[in-house]
Amino acid sequence: MLSIPSATPPPFSLLLLHPSPSLSPIILTGLVALRRVSRLCAPPLVSLQHHYPSLHPSIFKVPIRAKCLANPAAEGQFSDSKSTADETTDDEDRADDGAKTATSSGGSRRSTASSSSDLLSLGIPEPVYEVVEITSNGMISTKKINRRHLLKLSGLRPRDIRSVDPSLWLTNSMPALLIREHAILLNLGSLRAIVMQESVLIFNYNRKGGKAFIDSLFPRLNHKSTNGGQSMPFVLEVVEAALLSRIQRLEQMMMNLEPRVQALLEILPNRLLADELEQLRISKQTLVELGSRTDALRQMLLNLLEDTEEIRRICIMGRNCTLNRINHEMVCSVPLEKQIAEEQEEEIEMLLENYLQRCESCHGQAERLLDSAKEMEDSITVNLSSRRLEVSKVELLLQVGTFCVAIGALIAGIFGMNLKSYLEEHLFAFWLTTGGIIFGAMIGFFLMYSYLKIRKIL
Repeated sequence: MLSIPSATPPPFSLLLLHPSPSLSPIILTGLVALRRVSRLCAPPLVSLQHHYPSLHPSIFKVPIRAKCLANPAAEGQFSDSKSTADETTDDEDRADDGAKTATSSGGSRRSTASSSSDLLSLGIPEPVYEVVEITSNGMISTKKINRRHLLKLSGLRPRDIRSVDPSLWLTNSMPALLIREHAILLNLGSLRAIVMQESVLIFNYNRKGGKAFIDSLFPRLNHKSTNGGQSMPFVLEVVEAALLSRIQRLEQMMMNLEPRVQALLEILPNRLLADELEQLRISKQTLVELGSRTDALRQMLLNLLEDTEEIRRICIMGRNCTLNRINHEMVCSVPLEKQIAEEQEEEIEMLLENYLQRCESCHGQAERLLDSAKEMEDSITVNLSSRRLEVSKVELLLQVGTFCVAIGALIAGIFGMNLKSYLEEHLFAFWLTTGGIIFGAMIGFFLMYSYLKIRKIL
């Protein structure tokens, strides 16, 4: 087939929309026919090589690589087969998405295990904690454990460690008792611990909170070993020991602070000294801190008592039981375990109620002492204000007397000029002038005093 070389050909759609006048009617008819065929076929590959002579028509060739349909019935069969293929493709895509989802869930499970390796690959040293481990049989040991081993041992997530991380004690100062599937995290002041079914890990064991907790936990474990059994599970023993040590420390602070505040309240109204005022300020600051600690602990216990799901999660820990996500009921494979878990739930509620009452009592006592200290400060402020008022009155009287005497000094200064007034020739002029000055100053003072009294300034 012949073709005339030319410049870059225009697009096929452009020829249909804006045909050149030089194209012959036969060529235009062929183009329209090709357009109709393209609707039933795959997108054709059209290559036009044309020339625009003014008298001769263009000769072109159109190679078409498409599967055309002979009739409308074949077209319907083609559309049906195409939709079936599309559905098959969609099923394959959904299967691929399911495989990707399963892969992502498996990767999320492995993310905890690979967190430490990622830190090491980034050049960040993995944190290592020095902890004291106490087992359920009373054995104690000190060891160093890294974050990866700690997460694997306790079944926690990396974000859960933040609440008990000793390096974050400034940001995590609020008390917390977090229940997870296999462990309980304790953050009670200086006490940071992870409670598991058969052991507890204590982070700040050298601080006062850690020492008080260890001293409170050991008698319980020794009593269990002596009797050959335990009244409560190890997890509850640890939680009760932690709450008991915290409440006892707050009550001990209150017992040490109350006599000192009472003594200051008896002394200060009659003796306002700098040392007593400074002790009152320090005691008030300590009461504010104690009140905030007891209030935070009280709020934590209240939230825990109001959340039944959290209490039941403690009860089913270590048992073949689960919680229904709809009504939060305990579902156990063994009926006896469900009965024991329900009884344990009542014990936990009674335990929390007991420590809540002790915490509220300590908080109320701290608030009463703080109110008494504030009232004493107010009375001291009023007393000092009255004393300053008395001093101001005396200063005002002295200023009035100084004003009256200054008028007499003015008169004396006038007579002290080296000018002749002929009064110096009289025998009694000096005595008369002196008496007049004194008498005038006294009259002026009493007049000013009466005016200030009338205006209630003095």
